[in-house]
Formats: sequence, structure tokens, C-alpha cells
Amino acid sequence: MEFEQYTGGCCMNKKGCCCNSDKKLSSYDWLCDLPETQNDTDFVEVQFKNTRKGYFLNSTKIPLEKGDVVAVEAQPGHDIGEVTLLGRLVLLQMKKNNVNAEKMEIKRVYRKAKPSDLDKFKEAKGKEHETMIKARQIAESLKLNMKIGDVEFQGDGNKAIFYYIADERVDFRQLIKVFAETFRVRIEMKQIGARQEAGRIGGIGPCGRELCCSGWMSNFNSVSTAAARYQDLSLNPQKLAGQCGKLKCCMNFELDAYIDASSDFPSKEVHLETKDGTYFHFKTDVFKRLISYSTDQNFGANITTISVDRAKEILSLNKRGIKPDVLENKSEKEDAPVKADYENVVGQDSLTRFDKKKNNNNKHKKKAGPRSELNKKAPEGEAKPPVNKPVLNTVNNKKLNKPNAE
Repeated sequence: MEFEQYTGGCCMNKKGCCCNSDKKLSSYDWLCDLPETQNDTDFVEVQFKNTRKGYFLNSTKIPLEKGDVVAVEAQPGHDIGEVTLLGRLVLLQMKKNNVNAEKMEIKRVYRKAKPSDLDKFKEAKGKEHETMIKARQIAESLKLNMKIGDVEFQGDGNKAIFYYIADERVDFRQLIKVFAETFRVRIEMKQIGARQEAGRIGGIGPCGRELCCSGWMSNFNSVSTAAARYQDLSLNPQKLAGQCGKLKCCMNFELDAYIDASSDFPSKEVHLETKDGTYFHFKTDVFKRLISYSTDQNFGANITTISVDRAKEILSLNKRGIKPDVLENKSEKEDAPVKADYENVVGQDSLTRFDKKKNNNNKHKKKAGPRSELNKKAPEGEAKPPVNKPVLNTVNNKKLNKPNAE
């Protein structure tokens, strides 16, 4: 009899209880270990290709689990998708995505997918890449300023959704006619943005994590370079742009915290006047509440860092026509905390501490003793000096130095 250790937790990509899945825009099911919550509603979440999801009504009370492949109502025919969420959390997801069951008609779940349904589904999916390449060639021949990003066939193969990107309004009435004659299916054109395309394709961001638009983000707010200025980020387009070519969405995540923290900071355009000279703003450390000033407006020279309170104090003096002697306050110098060195705190003094040390000949030289003097070669024609050999005392088991007979 074989035994298998139960390690606990939930497994991805398996039927039944699983907290998370490997699907894009997956929702963490933190109620998966509470079976009583799975029957709170008849609505289920079904996911199709990439980031396309839908919410359907299980009106016939089919016993479903997460991971089941089901046939759902479509217009026309039916579609094939995978159940990704059940129970109480489906209602929260519907509210989040503005799906109101009272104002809009919710389509139904027909049945669990049969082998014949799966065969049609696989056949339709096998034609998607070839169809996308052919569609791009047709759009180029019609000289339309658009890009066909992806093609998704319905589960029964009767309909195809063409996802496209276009900067301007495109008249694709002739394109739909050519598509219908070429592919012999019902055509639906759906315009998406660059961020949505990146979410459908997926990838890894410069932070080392999965793209937010592919992992959890579904609402895309506009991002401006003002967010980078508030956070004192380098205005380098290559560093600020994501894989979609647009400004990174994560620049908005901490923007509110930076705005709140810097609400009482003096303006960057204000100069500080002292008897030493005029100081211009150089950089700001928002969370440490420190501002660095430079004596030159174009580059850093004689940089001095002071607190926000000290900067406000100097500004109030300047408004009254008073110039302080120096920019820094003497009390701030005395009360400045001793900066703890990271290397000394952790005990990692050097990055090369594991390298092999070079042999120092001076340290490893043997000290010259009486034997080394005796072992030296005597010049030719001279006899070696006599050596005092120890004599063993057999009675006391001690070595005695017997002097040489003169």
C-alpha cells in the first residue's frame, strides 16, 4: 500500500478547491475551504481565451466545480469555457465589473462539455493563428491603418472575434465583407488599446513580476508624466514606458501617497537667499522630509540638505527681507543622527570577503631557529659545527641533553 503525504493548501490548474489558477486575471478564492459559500448563488464565472471572462446563470443546478469545462449560451450557438469561480465571490466580481443581473440579461450554462464539443473546440482553436495571419494580409491589402492583434473563435466555430488596434477611426465595412467571404464565419470586430493587448499577450515586467494588466488589472486609468515628477523619477522615456509602449500603470499606484506627503513642501521654483548666496532646488526626499539645494541652477554644486521646517523658516525670513548667515541650522547639525552603516550592521564588510586571500610571504616565513642555523651548508673546507643530540633516560623516560665531549 502506497501512502502520500498531504502537504495542505490548494493546487493550481486542478478541479475542485483551488485558491488561485494560472489563468490571466485570476481571482484569489479565499473562501475555497468553506463549502457552504459555494452554493450561495447560481451565478458562475467562466473564462475563455486570455483575459475574456463572462458571468452565466446555472439555472438547471448542474453540479459544477472549478476547472470544469462547460458549454454556455452564445449569440449565435454556444461557446466553450472553463469555470474559474463559484459561490459568494462571484457576486463581488460581478459588482466590481459593473455586471447588474437586474438590468441586463445573463446568459445560461447549458451543460458540461461533451467529447464532441471538445473536438469542435479544438478544431476551431487550431485555425486561430492561420486566420490572424491571413486577416493581417487582407487589412494591409485594403490599406487600412490598423493592426489585427488576436483572433478568437467561438467554441462551436460559428463566430470569430477579431481584436484590433487603431489610433484613428477605421471604416472596416469592406473588410468585414472580405472576412466573411474568406473565412465563412460570423465576424465581430473589437477594438482594444495597447495596454489591453499587452494583457492578452502577457509577459514579465522590469520588476520581475507578471504584468499587472495580465495578472489582475482590468481598469486602465490614464497615466501622465506629472506622476513621474511628483515622485522625482527620471524622465527617461525608455524607463517610464512599459512593454505596451505606454507609460507604466504602476506610476499611479503610489502617486496619492507622494501627493499627500509633499502637500506642505515649499515650491521647487522658490529660491532661498542667504548671506553666502542664492540656493536653488536640487532634489527632494519626500518621506524623509529632506530637501537638497544647490548654489547653481543647472547642476549640483555645493549641495546642502536641510529639513522642510528649516526651508520654511528661511522662506519666512526672506519674505521679511532677512537673510540668514548659512543655509543649515546649527541645531540640526548637532542633532543629526549617526548614520548606521549597512555593512557594519549586517556584518558583511566586503563583497570580496569569500575570495581566496593571497599568500603573504612575510607572514608565513618560518622564524630562524637553532636548527635552521645548523642545517645551513658550511663553506667548503670547513667542518659542520657539532650538534647536541638528546639522550633518552630509560629509567625516567626523559630526554636529557648530553653535552658534547670537548
